[in-house]
Amino acid sequence: MKIAMAGDHAGFSMKAALKKRLESQGHEVVDFGPFSEEGCDLPDFIYPAALAVSDGQVERGIFIDGVGYGSALIANKIPGVYAAVAQDPFCAGLARSHSNTNVLCLGGKLIGPAIAEVIVDTWMTTDYLADNPRYTQRVDKVVEIAKKHTVR
Repeated sequence: MKIAMAGDHAGFSMKAALKKRLESQGHEVVDFGPFSEEGCDLPDFIYPAALAVSDGQVERGIFIDGVGYGSALIANKIPGVYAAVAQDPFCAGLARSHSNTNVLCLGGKLIGPAIAEVIVDTWMTTDYLADNPRYTQRVDKVVEIAKKHTVR
């Protein structure tokens, strides 16, 4: 799978470690930065990475900042991007299976590297329950809301 990764200085080290792990699993990672722990502005990296998800240049995105919410806030402004913050594997699984998210946001200051690996593995390997009308109806409603308020 082709995955966009981005974040800020607070997520840099976790992004680097997760990138290596994903590549070792056979995924292609497009790294939008940052490329050091030097202070930076989150939108400079999340915005182009979210656009890559929206435009179909990548299948999914994994964004890492201090707590994850800044990345999700930015990513969810982009049409076709459905980002969720997950701080544990249970939430990561639900974000995929119930909500069909295509972007996972993590908090590099909140979770350690071992749990981050489990969260990412869970999110990457959990399928959307597309055959369950309860979830498809809900996701379809969210998509319709987005269409009503998106000019593109």
